Amino acid sequence: MAAAFNRSLWSSVGSAIAIEARWGRGQETPGEDPMLASAFAIEYVTGFQGRNGEELMVSACCKHFTAYDLEKWQKFSRYSFDAVVTEQDLVDTYQPPFQSCIQEGKASCLMCSYNRVNGVPACARQDMLEKVRSEWGFEGYITSDCDAVATVYEYQKYSKTPEDAVADVLKAGTDINCGTYLLRHTRSALKQGKVSEKDIDRALYNLFSVQLRLGLFDGDPRKGKALALEAAKQGIVLLKNKDKFLPLNKNNVKSLAVIGPMADDRDHIGGGYTGIPCNPRSLFEELRGCVQNTTFFAGCNDVPCDSKDRFSEAVLAAKEAEVVIVVAGLDMTQEREDHDRVSLLLPGKQMDLVSSVASVSKKRIILVLTGGGPLDVTFAENNPWISSILWIGYPGEAGGKAFAEVLFGDFNPGGRLPMTWYPESFTRVPMSDMNMRADLSRGYPGRTYRFYNGDRIYGFGHGLSYTSFTYKFLSAPKKLSLLRSFKGLSNRSRVLEETQGINYVYTDEVEYCESLRFPVQISVMNAGDAGGAHVVMLFSRAPRSTGGFPKKQLIGFDRVHTVPFQHTETSILVDPCNHLSVTDESGKRVLLIGEHVLILGDLEHSVSIETY
Repeated sequence: MAAAFNRSLWSSVGSAIAIEARWGRGQETPGEDPMLASAFAIEYVTGFQGRNGEELMVSACCKHFTAYDLEKWQKFSRYSFDAVVTEQDLVDTYQPPFQSCIQEGKASCLMCSYNRVNGVPACARQDMLEKVRSEWGFEGYITSDCDAVATVYEYQKYSKTPEDAVADVLKAGTDINCGTYLLRHTRSALKQGKVSEKDIDRALYNLFSVQLRLGLFDGDPRKGKALALEAAKQGIVLLKNKDKFLPLNKNNVKSLAVIGPMADDRDHIGGGYTGIPCNPRSLFEELRGCVQNTTFFAGCNDVPCDSKDRFSEAVLAAKEAEVVIVVAGLDMTQEREDHDRVSLLLPGKQMDLVSSVASVSKKRIILVLTGGGPLDVTFAENNPWISSILWIGYPGEAGGKAFAEVLFGDFNPGGRLPMTWYPESFTRVPMSDMNMRADLSRGYPGRTYRFYNGDRIYGFGHGLSYTSFTYKFLSAPKKLSLLRSFKGLSNRSRVLEETQGINYVYTDEVEYCESLRFPVQISVMNAGDAGGAHVVMLFSRAPRSTGGFPKKQLIGFDRVHTVPFQHTETSILVDPCNHLSVTDESGKRVLLIGEHVLILGDLEHSVSIETY
């Protein structure tokens, strides 16, 4: 859903979930970019909770706070892993989505994670949990992840006794735990004097105040498929479309072969934590409704695909059919809670299945990828007999219909990848290394499009359409001026300028950030004959790339509807103190003096920040 880059869609889905009280969860994060994750969090939380202030539809909980990177990988377990994070990465990457979730989304719950953060269990990090309330203005309750209080003692050995673990988290600011540890050991901790009634009163106040906002005591609880279809369609990403093979004309397709173990699967198309759909239909079932002569062959027994025993029937079907679709990728056997992948390649012999089918088909084939994360499909990108590749993720109950509408051109795909797709060689990078910035001295390539140095299969924001687009900057300033006399140009700024050759100001010392904001007016031209939505993504590049600053960073996006051969205009508001600033090694946000560059596709526009 993050791939849709559509705030109103995220809000609508959140609102529907609040009413229906059922939801699904594919992956733990909506993408690698902190701005994207922040925007997703804001819309999702306000959709869940409602926008009318104190009253809550449901209580939304932002998780997992913080630096929750792995589930189970090599010798590392999420229960004992120590996430060693620099202040720069913490402030720059890991914390912004949580801060936005709380400050702008007004989330009423925060969940602390299993892992340690720089040696201290996240649920016992008093400095971080207090900052959430004192600096971010959090008003709600803080819960542990399920049995995360137990891990403080049983796995991490941070506390000497169960009672000490209870005391450590309560005093740090955790209010309740998902699990039984507080239930079993708080009374004993109270008797031993390790916690006080004041600690318990605070925790109960935070919890009951949210229950009151939910209306649980007022005797008047709130009452209250097309959206599932829309969400699935908007999130589909077209990765490759050689010679504009897609969309197909359903009236001209006489026979269709659908191959792959996930192609006729109703049960796992929604990922994990999924409610029971009313009328689930697989991709094959939906396609059979579009083309009468549609056949299905699994090719593999299951997604792990450890045998070629069923290849022959799939290959034979591919030889006979006019159009061939292979559905490959991942399911919950490959990625789920408490289980990380160790490879970015297609599982088992899936790659061989795809290649075998492509080598015998009458026409080029279509490859459909399922799953919540990146896949190294270099072989498919380079194979001329694989014309088109689409990523559908875990598209949910309406995923089959959504795919069919995209396939036959009833819906023009507009999704963009919310994460970088790395090559298989990236798996040599330790998952336990939390650093974002590259370190070439030790062969570390960095992470995410903002810092990664290395080859990639597809970049962050990649996504094709059945038409083409051109951009134009209609209006944006060329210069912003800062008063040299204001306190932002303090001694500490001048010292760093002299020692590092970088001239900048600290954003927390700029007293008039709001007056620096400016709109960027953008024109989008649909240069083809297919209408549809298009995601406009605006990036910025700082004057210097030294100091661990990003190569570029997303500062705004908008999903706009376009009409063939016509212009569509949109506006993105830029807040220089927020969007053009970067984070120094101490975790302080700074605004560099000099020429900043706004990037819109292949276009660039310079905005010079000067002092006088």
